[in-house]
Order: sequence, then structure tokens, then C-alpha cells
Amino acid sequence: MDFRTELTPKHSRKINLKDPILTLGSCFSQSIGKKFTDFKFQTSINPFGTTYHPYAIHKLLSLAAKQKSPDQDTFLVNNDTHYNYDFHSAIHGTSLPSLKENIHSIITSAHQYLKSCSVIILTYGTAWSYKRTDNGNPVANCHKMPSHLFNKELIDSNDICISFKETYEILKNINPSLRIILTVSPVRHVNDTLELNSVSKSILRVACHRLSTENRDVEYFPAFEIMMDDLRDYRFYKSDLIHPTETAENYIWEKFIESYFDEPTKNFLDQWSQIQKAIHHRPFLPAGSAHQKFLHQTLSKLEELKLFTNVDVEISHLKSQITS
Repeated sequence: MDFRTELTPKHSRKINLKDPILTLGSCFSQSIGKKFTDFKFQTSINPFGTTYHPYAIHKLLSLAAKQKSPDQDTFLVNNDTHYNYDFHSAIHGTSLPSLKENIHSIITSAHQYLKSCSVIILTYGTAWSYKRTDNGNPVANCHKMPSHLFNKELIDSNDICISFKETYEILKNINPSLRIILTVSPVRHVNDTLELNSVSKSILRVACHRLSTENRDVEYFPAFEIMMDDLRDYRFYKSDLIHPTETAENYIWEKFIESYFDEPTKNFLDQWSQIQKAIHHRPFLPAGSAHQKFLHQTLSKLEELKLFTNVDVEISHLKSQITS
């Protein structure tokens, strides 16, 4: 007798270690991006800071693709700190010139990365948008400015699709082979109320469905459904009852591996997991003959993996522990 509805994602075009990855969007994109980094993929994780709304994500991608600085009226000052409405508050400056220089550097780096990137993973967090009352433009972050400066609006799936397609064309102009994987964040936005969070997630899901069926090289990975319909239990949420636990994140990652990685990459991941355990092993007698033998064996395995990825840091770390 089955007591849960397990979700098995469809098999998709494969990703391997040679594919540069860019993850953008909500805090879930940070989580999956770290998984790629941990397993030695070339990965750029949220270079613009965490963003939740599709408009904000699309705009930042367009700015980077066109190598364009944000408009002057998007800069602001709050508590003697300079911010930009298009970027997360982690990107700030003590002066306007320093912030502009920082943003210019981020956009330039992102532009270069986009030109060679193989896959972008976009994670939409909410369909609720905050728009400035003075010009009607949506913002990525309110930067704790007074609430009367913004209107909160729920955008529909059609507007998300229009915004995406404009950005998609710009990206394809600089990187025709680029693939995009869309996801909806399983993190629940309870401040919007549970009812309106469901409305928001539904809009995002409808948009992702349309975009993945109407656009070449656009796919959908069901992270949201894996969390809500497969795991479907509060034991897979952290104590805030909003964010997935590490166990849930690992389960979703395993589903991603199953769907997207080819066999050689899966084999590498298995080997790398064993190497990581060996590297992080804490011996009782570091200079003992048994541990020294263990280090030499691990070092030999690392040398074999040099054919697949850069392991110079790990090799150097092990060599520093070898005394015989």
C-alpha cells in the first residue's frame, strides 16, 4: 500500500560538468546553486542578490545581457546608505559613486558569464509585485523605505510571459545555445497569507507551464510539486514552517540529478561524495600510519579526478597533512 504520491520528473536534456551554470531568483536558487558548487560545477549564484519577483529577475538579466547600467532614478539613500531599487540590499555603498562602480562591476561580470553560460536556472518566488507610486515601476527590493512609496499588486501570468519573452530574446542574441530551466520556489510567503500565497504560486506555475511549452530551450523542473505533493509533510520544513529542511533540499537535488545529469556526471558525483567524506574526516591520530595511508589513497583518487575538474585546492589541502 502506498502512503505518498512520489513525483518522478521527466528525463530532460542532460547537463554535465563542462556546463557553466547560473542560478537566479529566490533563496531556493541559492540552495540549488550551492549544490552545483559543492559538486565542482562552474556556477554563478545570484550575482545580483536574492530576487523573488519575475519582473525583477528578468530586468536584471536584461541589464546584464545588454551590459547596461540601471537608470539614475533607481538609486536611493536610506540611513546614509546608498541602494538601488533593482538590486538586493546586500548590494549597497557608502556613496553613490562607490555603489555605481560596484553595480557596473557586477553587470560586466554577469555579461561575460552569460555569453558562455550553458544553463540558467530561474526560481520565481512570488507573483506579488511592489511598484513605486511616483512612476509605477516595479522594484526588486523596497530597502525598508516608507510603505506609502509603493503599491502592492498581483500580476497575472500573461504579464510574466510577456516580460520573460522580451528577456529571452535578448539573452538568445548574445548566447544562442543558452538553455533556461524554470522553477517555482517551494518556500511559502506566509506574510501574504496562506490563501494569497497559493494564488501567487498558482500564477507563477501557470506562467512556467506556458513558457516551457511555447519557447525553445525553456524547461520546467517541479521543485514546488516535489515539496508540496511528494514530500508533503511538516517534518520536511524548518522550525519556521516555511523553508525546506536540508533533508528536503537534498531530496529535491536527487530528483534534479535523476532528471538532468548524464551517467558520467552521476558517476563523478558518487566519487566526489566519497572524496568529500574523506577530506572532512577527522582522525584520532593525524600522524599515525593508518591515517597517513588513508591520505595517500585519497590523494591518488583525487589525481584521477583531475581529468574531470579542477581539484588543485583539495590536493593542496591533503598534501599539507601528509607527513610521510
